[in-house]
Amino acid sequence: MKDGRKIPALGFGTWNLSGEECQRMVEKALDLGYTHIDTAEGYNNESQIGEVLQTYDRSNLFITSKVSPSNLHYEDVLSSCESSLEKLGTSYLDLYLIHWPNEAISIRESLWAMKKLQEEALVRSVGISNFGVNQLKIAMGVSEAPICINQVEFHPWLYKRELLDFCKENGVILTASAPLARSRILKDELIQKTARKYDKTPAQIALKWELQKGLVTIPKTTSEDHLRKNFQLFDWKLDPQDVEKIDSIPKTERCYEFNFKAEWAI
Repeated sequence: MKDGRKIPALGFGTWNLSGEECQRMVEKALDLGYTHIDTAEGYNNESQIGEVLQTYDRSNLFITSKVSPSNLHYEDVLSSCESSLEKLGTSYLDLYLIHWPNEAISIRESLWAMKKLQEEALVRSVGISNFGVNQLKIAMGVSEAPICINQVEFHPWLYKRELLDFCKENGVILTASAPLARSRILKDELIQKTARKYDKTPAQIALKWELQKGLVTIPKTTSEDHLRKNFQLFDWKLDPQDVEKIDSIPKTERCYEFNFKAEWAI
């Protein structure tokens, strides 16, 4: 990452997981070899994840959490992080993200708090989520801490080429949330055809496409079989021609839009 730290390219996303199911899938992911777990204040599952983490070597794990957009004032960011740390049962976060931009609160104020958390060694790396190019430019311009990650919805039906190019030019890594378009991409005709060509699953094709774009990807699943197959991405490659074909899928569809009245959508 921009600050010299490393982030695992494949993580396990925990959006919409709760209770025993959340604990079971996080435990299975860690046992399979996943080391990167992605959660958020707004997911309301940090306590369940924290219980699982206690039986693993923390030094081998990469834990990401996010502060909700309603808690972006300076003191609120600090208290949200402290609450997340307590629930997760850890003394630090490897990565802390602003979950959504909030135009009602100064991004400078939020990022000052992120820098404070970093100085106190409560947070190792800092990032943002759901920021477009212009919002990212502003954040980079006022942040005293390197902005390492921008986590956004990204998949073959939502290929954010301009944002990806800008991030690469500025040393910011994109993380693909909803990397399978919440399973919708699995029905895409080209993705299915490519899966047959490589004798892979449609999910593996979409995730490999993202990895070959230089993204971090954090698929979520409640299936142990899918969890295992999603991890099998590192001993093969898509041919450049197939990457280009996926690049050119004409369909555009996004899974979520931010809505303050709804649950945090990622």
